[in-house]
Amino acid sequence: MHWTVVAPFFEKNNMDQARWLDDFVPSGEHQFTKIPRKENSTNLGWHNRSSRNTPLEEWLIHWNQSGDAWGQTIGGCITVFPQLASLIGWRKRFSRKNVPVIAWCFNIGKLYSGIKQSLASAGLREIDQFVVHSKKECETVSSWLKLPESRFKFIPLQRAPIPIVTSEEMDNPFVVAMGSANRDYQTLFNAVKKLGVRTIVVAAQHSIQGLAIPSNVEVRSGLTPQQCHVLAQKARVNIIPLIEHTTGAGQVTIVEAMRMSRPVIATRCVGSEDYIDHGRTGLFVKPYSIDDLSSAIAQLWSDEKLRSSMAKEAGNYAEMNFSDESAGRHLGKILDQLT
Repeated sequence: MHWTVVAPFFEKNNMDQARWLDDFVPSGEHQFTKIPRKENSTNLGWHNRSSRNTPLEEWLIHWNQSGDAWGQTIGGCITVFPQLASLIGWRKRFSRKNVPVIAWCFNIGKLYSGIKQSLASAGLREIDQFVVHSKKECETVSSWLKLPESRFKFIPLQRAPIPIVTSEEMDNPFVVAMGSANRDYQTLFNAVKKLGVRTIVVAAQHSIQGLAIPSNVEVRSGLTPQQCHVLAQKARVNIIPLIEHTTGAGQVTIVEAMRMSRPVIATRCVGSEDYIDHGRTGLFVKPYSIDDLSSAIAQLWSDEKLRSSMAKEAGNYAEMNFSDESAGRHLGKILDQLT
């Protein structure tokens, strides 16, 4: 069966490097055509935005790309990210094509109400299979869209191998925390202030706005992915402090740290609880608990043997469960079922 694959990171002038999970589907029963966007992706990332809302200009780019994809769809369509899923859903709704559509990486971020919820729900009713990256979202998002939970499937977020270019900083050690979505930097700041350990935070300014930053904390922004990876590899511990939320957050940071065989500490909540084996591949802490977080940091900071053991276990676990090959096998099973 033939599938069109439409993702916002496919660019017309860079398709020779546009690898995705369709390249890792083991079955030879399916063929794929990637549909690029004509514009570059300089405005794609929301990391440094003052708001996570998708600008109108970007919606227009998604609309044009979804039109190209739908026009070339014969057997089925695979979308990546909610915006394209919604637009393809609307095109299917007013089209004579009754073909299966998969919404991969349906990371909704926030469950809107009112007109936004109504518009999203109307288009997304046409999606045959949603793939979410936390187990609880199968229930919460299906309830939000008023769709059967059977249309939702949890598959772990994946990442390709990340080159290891450096090792833990020994002369001037530090812990690092990265990301902006649903981060609880207030609790982190209080915990590391209590410990006095050197801390680097990489986040958009809006995620720390109004917070008192301790003297032992350095905040950075605007870093490239490669620079973030170097920091994660040099850090003694990678910390993912999260607020409790109905949808997932933090999975990218967790998975990337584990793919680099780094010990992690994360708040136990939606988005993290499906990725860490507490005590073996990382540590969980209670939401909003300064004492719990500071205790976990102190434990890993002072125990090199434990850090080394967790780092090795995290890398092995991530290779087995969070790789492109693993996700490609999951995608192949969904394609077989829909076919």
